[in-house]
Amino acid sequence: MVVRLRLARFGKAHSPVYNIVVQHARTARDAKPIEVIGTYDPIPKEPADGVGKKIKDIQLDMVRAKYWLGVGAQPSDPVWRLLSMFGLIEPRWHVKRLEVAQKEAKKGAAAATTTTAAKA
Repeated sequence: MVVRLRLARFGKAHSPVYNIVVQHARTARDAKPIEVIGTYDPIPKEPADGVGKKIKDIQLDMVRAKYWLGVGAQPSDPVWRLLSMFGLIEPRWHVKRLEVAQKEAKKGAAAATTTTAAKA
């Protein structure tokens, strides 16, 4: 059976908090998980010292996350993003954006070179 790393919602209305859980792929979102490996609070909170940018709280058991990834658990898209922040897996969407930006930069540089050559 396929095992997934995904978010399970809990908390009050209008103030969600998520557990990062290991579950079978076909179980309901809030069903009992195999294991809870972390928490994610998506609502930005003021830092403890009161100075600086608001932060979102993410807590993760890195050892267990590495284990479950090692045995073949598939992360959902939001969990993929969170795990890539910790450096456990490669960012999924970042590479695409870089490739497009590099192609556009090359096209712009080539166009500027041909325009300069045509004027000379």
